[in-house]
Amino acid sequence: MPGELSPSGLRVLREVAQRGSFTAAARALGYTQSAVSRQVMVLEKAAGRALFERRRDGVTLTVAGARLLPRAIRILDELDAAAGELTGDPVASGAVRLGAFPTATAALIPGVLRALPGDVVVSVREGSTPTLVRSLRAGTLDLAVLAHVPPFRPLDAETPVLPLVTLAERELLVCVGAGHPFAARDAVETEDLVGQVWVAGRSDTGEALPGVWPGLPGRPDVRYVVRDWWSKLRLVAAGLAVTTMPAVAVDLLPDDVRAVAVRGGAREMRRLVLAHRPGPLSDAARYVADVLRRQTRL
Repeated sequence: MPGELSPSGLRVLREVAQRGSFTAAARALGYTQSAVSRQVMVLEKAAGRALFERRRDGVTLTVAGARLLPRAIRILDELDAAAGELTGDPVASGAVRLGAFPTATAALIPGVLRALPGDVVVSVREGSTPTLVRSLRAGTLDLAVLAHVPPFRPLDAETPVLPLVTLAERELLVCVGAGHPFAARDAVETEDLVGQVWVAGRSDTGEALPGVWPGLPGRPDVRYVVRDWWSKLRLVAAGLAVTTMPAVAVDLLPDDVRAVAVRGGAREMRRLVLAHRPGPLSDAARYVADVLRRQTRL
């Protein structure tokens, strides 16, 4: 290496890789954006090459950055463990860092946590699938429950490919209020969805907004965009809009919201998958993964 790599620079590398932008990394670290940019410049000067590709919608790791990141993760983990031992607060050997997208957090994770023994300590972080994938790559999560959509490509372009286990595969549903004309029907046709008012979530990737039925002709009437899935359901219950919902969350629907199947056109399948960071899992992480598989088979 042409220069020296500092721990602070490696932490910035990990945080930017996880967040996907200098601005988000600065907020997480409590730095200014200019401070993060300076740290990256120093790090790239020490490395002798660019570590991030700057784009309009954020940053991605270059080949050199992707090679450096796993080593940076191991170094930072060792430093954190050493600091914990010196302060008498060692990292718990049974600790597992688990991520999940919002509906899975509500519908699946509580049952999994209840099924775990007391010596397995799980911390949970909620996020969108792209955010959780970056966190796995950055080494700040051990496992993540993710939503996987057709055509079921790899979750990102980096190597090695993240290991995936399919927990469930079910059709996407539409949620309507109890007073909606669709509420008394077991299924509706795709063409019936044209002209409906939709409430959707925000997309981190610039793709179609989650919550709108895919492939509708024309421009869907997305009148409400909210982050919280419970807020989406309250708008649906009030008869103001309809939304889509993965089957994993059906048991959590309130009495004033109905789930309806959609027929006609291509089947919209959604997979619930479990991904883990590259490399071997700890015994505790393997145990949590096994419980997740058992819970989704119930």
